[in-house]
Amino acid sequence: MKRIVMASLVGLVSAGLLTACYYDKEEILYPGSANCTPVEAPAFNTDVLPLLEKKCNNCHSGSFPSGGISLDSFAEVMKYVNNGSLMGSINQSSGYVAMPKNAGKMPACEVANIQKWIDSGASNN
Repeated sequence: MKRIVMASLVGLVSAGLLTACYYDKEEILYPGSANCTPVEAPAFNTDVLPLLEKKCNNCHSGSFPSGGISLDSFAEVMKYVNNGSLMGSINQSSGYVAMPKNAGKMPACEVANIQKWIDSGASNN
């Protein structure tokens, strides 16, 4: 009888641990991501640059950008698009410096908008 009670108790506790306190909603895990709207055809000036200004350019702009990496103009951004380091860092891929530094990963919607802009030819529009 004790074994059955103990097994039942272990089962209930395990079920509670697996379901309690788990959030799989992006807006809970990454506040601010709810403000992102997927863009069908992202443009540099209206969709990509504002994201970089919000997430990156407090460190990567101006006269002395962090790491010598400036992301405040199309020409500068294209250097890192062309060598793959922009998306490598934003995706926090192995072999790249994870960005934003000391912060969580950018929301998936924002990353997807930048990737979509690159995939569509990374135009200066």
